[in-house]
Amino acid sequence: MTVTLMWEARAVQGLAAELLEWARAQELASEPLRRETFRAPQDRVLVMTWWDADDMGAELPELPEPDAQLITRPVHRWRFESVETRP
Repeated sequence: MTVTLMWEARAVQGLAAELLEWARAQELASEPLRRETFRAPQDRVLVMTWWDADDMGAELPELPEPDAQLITRPVHRWRFESVETRP
């Protein structure tokens, strides 16, 4: 099964570039099948990683919480199970 981890943080106003660089520099304990990093309005940074896992609750490496001075609130995290892929 493919499990996708979503990590989303909102930077302190004016620090979006720093948060983006911080997220891009984070190494994971193992390599995902795919990793994509996004930026969005309101100084948001989103990182999605795709993993081959036995179940939704599998132990998978996740990005840590950035320094509190860089973000406006705790990181939001979600897990998704792939149900369909289209070209």
